[in-house]
Formats: sequence, C-alpha cells, structure tokens
Amino acid sequence: MGKAETQGGNAIQMATGVALGGLLALGIELVILLLGSVAVSNGILREAAAPQLTAAACVLGCFGGGLLACARWKSRRVLGGLAAGVVCFLLILAVGLLMSDDLVLGSQALVELAGCLCGGALAGMLGGGRRKKRPSGRKK
Repeated sequence: MGKAETQGGNAIQMATGVALGGLLALGIELVILLLGSVAVSNGILREAAAPQLTAAACVLGCFGGGLLACARWKSRRVLGGLAAGVVCFLLILAVGLLMSDDLVLGSQALVELAGCLCGGALAGMLGGGRRKKRPSGRKK
C-alpha cells in the first residue's frame, strides 16, 4: 500500500470520526436538555436557568463527541475535537432551521458556539494518547 493510499484512508477515518463525534455530541446534548426540562417541570430548576443549562449541555455534549473524534485521529487531536464541536453546532443550527421558518443568530447562538468549541477543544487536550518517553541519554 502506497503513501497516498494510506493518507486517503486516514482522511476518511478522520472525517468519519468527526461526523460520528458530532452526532454523539448532539445526542448527549439532547439527553441533557431533556433531563433539564424534566427538572424544570418538576420544580427542581427555575425556568430562568435555561440558557446556562443549554451552555452546559453544549460543553458536555461536545466533550463526549470530541473524545470519540479524537480517538480516531492519530495527530492534531485538538483540531479533531474542534471539528466535532463545529459539526455539532451546525447540526444544532440545522435542527433549529427545520423547527422554525427563519434562522436567527442571536447571543444564545454565540453561547452555544462557544460551548461547542470549548467542549471539543477540551476533549482534544485531555483525550490525547500517551506518548512514549524517549530515553534522555540517547540522541539520534
């Protein structure tokens, strides 16, 4: 197998990891938001806490999705986590566009974008593989 074939397969594996990471992140976010809505309806949380709950769901969801994406990337794991966060944010925008007639990007959309990017970057920084330490006495 040549070097070009290896790079092509690696690119497909990386794109698949990002897509799966974005979908997992969206799923985690929806579960957290569902639990938050149950907590609001039971009186555990106030309705005014919805923006904070949404931001926390974005961070936690993209952290989980970013870990999945970083597991498939051999290098540049932070970039993989950020890409999974961007995919998740785009999926959120697509769902919002399907649910309403127009696309309104307000301050809440910026908070969601920041949460998605922070969760993905955090996954990239913390989800990296352990590197082997070189012996300090040897030089190449």
